[in-house]
Amino acid sequence: MTSTAEDLERRDTRYLAERLGECCRTRGVTVTAAESCTGGGVASAITAVAGSSDYFETGYVTYANGAKARLLGVSTSLLEEHGAVSREVVEAMVAGACRDSGAGLAVAVSGVAGPGGGSPDKPVGTVWLAWGSASRVRAECRHFPGDRQAVREQAVKAALAGLILSLADDRPDTVVGSR
Repeated sequence: MTSTAEDLERRDTRYLAERLGECCRTRGVTVTAAESCTGGGVASAITAVAGSSDYFETGYVTYANGAKARLLGVSTSLLEEHGAVSREVVEAMVAGACRDSGAGLAVAVSGVAGPGGGSPDKPVGTVWLAWGSASRVRAECRHFPGDRQAVREQAVKAALAGLILSLADDRPDTVVGSR
């Protein structure tokens, strides 16, 4: 039986991180995370699992736009045109994280965790996530309910679930490199 993102996101973060590790080892793939609103929560969850250094070497917390540009190579014009919370930016974050780290698979997360910072177009709880490699990425926009902590926790789970699904499936929309 194939898990769906919804099925996985019902599980606790520890389970997701452990399952990700199993998938990485099975496929021989390394992963990285480029995070904004989760502030390192994805990397923290991954590295809470003993032995995660086998498949996770580096992560990026790029909370400010300048950091996204400097560390991940996201163009300032892309940030100005679309804003940090956008498909275009998380896709560029994935490409930059894979390029810089050499990982075969990356996740990027950028959103509005609240309580402030929302707008009519991007209300609090809006989170863009992307998964993929330096050459191919899939992205989706999610709207998570709750306070700041709840939004961040749900975004971490969604990020981990997407990594698991990218590795567990032979998804035609995601190219996963191996070591």
